[in-house]
Amino acid sequence: MPDWKDPAEIQKDAVAFTKLMHALLGLYAYEFFISFDFEWDFITGKKKFKWPMVFYFANRYLLLFAMIGIAISLDTTSKLDCQTLYTFNQLAGDAAVGLASINLSIRAMAVWSQNRYIIGFLVLLILGHWSLILQGVQLSAVWVPGVGCQITKTNNTILAAIFIYSMCFDLIVLLLITYKLFGITGNRGSEVMGRSRLTHMIFSDGLIFFIIAFLANLVATVFMLLNLNQIMSVIFNVPAAVFSTIVATRAVRRLTNFTNNGPEVFAASSTTGQRGISVPPTQRSIVPTLTYKTGSRAGVHVQMETFTHGEVHHDDIYTKTKEGSETDIGTDIEGKGSLSQ
Repeated sequence: MPDWKDPAEIQKDAVAFTKLMHALLGLYAYEFFISFDFEWDFITGKKKFKWPMVFYFANRYLLLFAMIGIAISLDTTSKLDCQTLYTFNQLAGDAAVGLASINLSIRAMAVWSQNRYIIGFLVLLILGHWSLILQGVQLSAVWVPGVGCQITKTNNTILAAIFIYSMCFDLIVLLLITYKLFGITGNRGSEVMGRSRLTHMIFSDGLIFFIIAFLANLVATVFMLLNLNQIMSVIFNVPAAVFSTIVATRAVRRLTNFTNNGPEVFAASSTTGQRGISVPPTQRSIVPTLTYKTGSRAGVHVQMETFTHGEVHHDDIYTKTKEGSETDIGTDIEGKGSLSQ
């Protein structure tokens, strides 16, 4: 077992930290550029910008700036204000972790059809998370001539609390999504929802997000609690932020592209016991996004058969297909009931 406090060991750990940060910068830069066409669609107006996308872009760009700041702190040969730079890097990196969780929680709000109790509960969790993130500077760094910026002290208690909170928050959101999508309540409408392709995509993306983010945050938390030395205490914080951001932003893009490229939309084929629209099972087509119903309490409806009509009028029921995006799911659901109602 090495002596983790020995200056020679700390120097070796600092070299490993530098190499890991450069590798992560390359990984994230690759991920950023191969997905930049998504941003370009918003810049050119192909996709309509709505407020939930603020969290997506903030997540991507804050982490990008943090990675650039880390590279500057490691590679510069000119004296600079290391404390200020490391403060920005820490806050931007922790914010990326918090924003990744927000991107997943927005999906849960949409799945629950903007249920005000669920929204209130998730907002409280988000506020609690950010109360930890914004605690302030949790590390100290100084300029060492001939070496560069060096971390001299870390507050592992707050940093560990941030990552533990992230793991618990992500688990709660995943359970809420699973509960609703797979009809644990036994409601027939929820069971139908549980069998749709959209449902399985939302659930699988959420599950992948949780597993990757949980493992990354767990490793970072373990090393912070071990407190081997000032380098090893924070060496896995950046990987946790990078992996959480990559899976969260990919989940956002997959859902947006799924709705834009034309998923199947399923609707009940009978009006028995409720007011609705019957569509012959022989009429099948692919429509560009989810089906929305007003005039009832329902939000998103997943249909039993697809249909060829873009718009159908029947009494006071108006079903309309519209160009979709993740923000449509997040903001255009007007029903206040559950998905299955």
